[in-house]
Amino acid sequence: MSIEPEQTTRRARRGHVPPRHGRQKRGSGVVLPAVAGVLAMGLVLTGGYAAFAFTSLNSGVTKIDAISPRSDDDDDVDGQAQNILLVGDDHRPDNATPEQMAELSTEDDGGATNTDTMIVLHINADGSQATMISFPRDSYVPIPGVGKGKLNSAFYYGTLNGGGDTGGAKLLIQTIQDLSGLTIDHYVRVSLLGFYQVVKELGPVEVCLNNAVNDPYSGVDLPAGTSELDAKQALSFVRQRHGLPNGDLDRNVRQQYFLSQEARKVLSAGTLLNPIKMNNILSAVGSSIQTDTDLVSLASQMRNLRPGNIQSATIPTLGTPTITVGGRPLSIVEVDTVGLPAFVQGLVGEPKEYTKATAAEPAATTVTVLNGSGTTGAAATATANLTARGFQVGTPGSSDTTQKTQVQYPAGQEAQAKAVAAVVPGAVAVRSTTVSGVTLVLGSDGITVTAPAAPGDASSTPADETPEAEASKPAESEPTPSSTDVKTYGEEGVCIN
Repeated sequence: MSIEPEQTTRRARRGHVPPRHGRQKRGSGVVLPAVAGVLAMGLVLTGGYAAFAFTSLNSGVTKIDAISPRSDDDDDVDGQAQNILLVGDDHRPDNATPEQMAELSTEDDGGATNTDTMIVLHINADGSQATMISFPRDSYVPIPGVGKGKLNSAFYYGTLNGGGDTGGAKLLIQTIQDLSGLTIDHYVRVSLLGFYQVVKELGPVEVCLNNAVNDPYSGVDLPAGTSELDAKQALSFVRQRHGLPNGDLDRNVRQQYFLSQEARKVLSAGTLLNPIKMNNILSAVGSSIQTDTDLVSLASQMRNLRPGNIQSATIPTLGTPTITVGGRPLSIVEVDTVGLPAFVQGLVGEPKEYTKATAAEPAATTVTVLNGSGTTGAAATATANLTARGFQVGTPGSSDTTQKTQVQYPAGQEAQAKAVAAVVPGAVAVRSTTVSGVTLVLGSDGITVTAPAAPGDASSTPADETPEAEASKPAESEPTPSSTDVKTYGEEGVCIN
């Protein structure tokens, strides 16, 4: 199957479309910054009005069968926690009027199916904490049944051959699950027009910038300090990527920040206690949502959530290179796909089975070392040191470059993974469905297995002091891993770049 690298696609045809850059009229990349707030809002409403409001909201949404059935054997690393895939696209609904298009500073797109914003909202089991994990739209990743492509093309490929919106949602969900190791429990998709209508009903939202911005492509023009944004300005704010140091990665920060600030406003007494305003907000968002479930069920997962308890993070990346696909240049976000499950586990916590496990004896543990560090010979050195420490070892091999050293293990081998992690301080143990046995993947962080101490020595020789490690350093062409730190944007007075 051919892979179309450009992700601006239309329902009625296939074929290459030149990359979109600098087109001011496009809506481009807005997620549902109102949805989390709207859902949380319902939890503090009481009495008949709440029941009426949510009945009205649920009657307006479009239900799709986005979540595939699961068996008891499926591996769910975070147990009772919930993962909601929030998707924002720039599809203009069929009923959008020319006047509405003008308000959005956009035009009819002929039915494009871009999913320009993808955020997994991870909510812990008691609903008191949440983390928004952003997946940049230009992430160049494996798409099941397709090959490698930009993440925001997964939905489009799923719609082909009669798949429609349901097929698009399922393929996007499968792609993100394979990448992150998380199980997606629910799906919510909101259109460009829906975003605009909700922000318009909610009223001005205050944001704070460390530096003034003026971007003619998105239309954002704001001074340093605080500003109150109307709906049109909010669209410009969350879609800006030009003029930002990290492009699409910084646009994810804008979206996370705006969602958190808007949730804070929705939860304010002035909004919650105004039935007319709340009814208008619910009516606006309902007609623009696709989801697999009723929104009351989603809201019940957020019963204790407050804006200050919403964290934001972006998946770890290795750079933003331009590659050649089919003879054409393509700007991508290179994802640390090997390290992504470890990064996610750092946000959601390790599985309880691993926490409870007791480390096995080295002699009862078989481990294979893969080199993702970029340092020649690192896997062979680590394998020799593991052998010297009494472990059974497999043949060392290589891995794609990754930042974080990790001990990958399949479900059921927690004790063996703990034994390996004990001799690799700083490595992250990660449950994985892609390995059949315990696997030590070396990252560019320099963490590895040291040789055992010789008789009479107080410590072992660090691997990074061995001649082999000194002899070969990562090539200059190797990407430098980076990831966005976890942030809390929902508190008052927080400013961003």
